[in-house]
Amino acid sequence: MSLIDKTLLVSEILARYPQTAPVFLKYQMLCVGCLVAPFHTVEDACLEHGLDEDAFRKDLTAAIAQDSQDVPKG
Repeated sequence: MSLIDKTLLVSEILARYPQTAPVFLKYQMLCVGCLVAPFHTVEDACLEHGLDEDAFRKDLTAAIAQDSQDVPKG
């Protein structure tokens, strides 16, 4: 299950979940700081870069989930 809503824009994802930045870089996507990020969804970005959207979303979700597990409870 993806934690990223299909309507969220790349810039919103990076602002809300900064821990996803390394995932974008892993896929050689320069969305971090890109002028088009406020206008593209993950689907748009994956189409633009010729990437498997399901695999990319899986990695984004894992980065978000991992970070939430690292937060101390208390």
